[in-house]
Amino acid sequence: MVDTRRRFFLRSTAKAKVQPLPWIADRDNFTDQCTRCGDCIRACEEQVIVNGDGGFPSIDFSKGECIFCYACADHCPEKLFRSENEKPWEQVITIKDTCLTYKGVECRSCSDVCDTRAIRFQLTQGQVAQPQFNLQDCSGCGACISPCPVNAIAMENTGNE
Repeated sequence: MVDTRRRFFLRSTAKAKVQPLPWIADRDNFTDQCTRCGDCIRACEEQVIVNGDGGFPSIDFSKGECIFCYACADHCPEKLFRSENEKPWEQVITIKDTCLTYKGVECRSCSDVCDTRAIRFQLTQGQVAQPQFNLQDCSGCGACISPCPVNAIAMENTGNE
């Protein structure tokens, strides 16, 4: 059994960038249609939906990951969300040059929490294991963001959202 108190020992305390909610049908007109009622925030099982700019709901991956439970959409009184059967969003992780492994420091905190195994570490002769990403396996859940001790992981939009 994993000791979760130790699992996030090096968790960064810096504020992560907030992200739009999954399954939003029309991102361009979201602020015109959202009433900022807060139902999605209260419904979020993982408590990662927060009041963002202007009081509009956003995902804050520094608080944890999105488990794609669809509760935010189920509790929304407006018609803002696409079907749960569709892909939640078009975003995947990116890694910055500040990653500890690029500096020669052993760290695998991101792969330890990646349920889809989209992040793996490749052994390389003469240096610490380097991160390898399989973007097709990345769900964009954000589980890897908050454990990173140097905020080297971010989300990147890959679609036309």
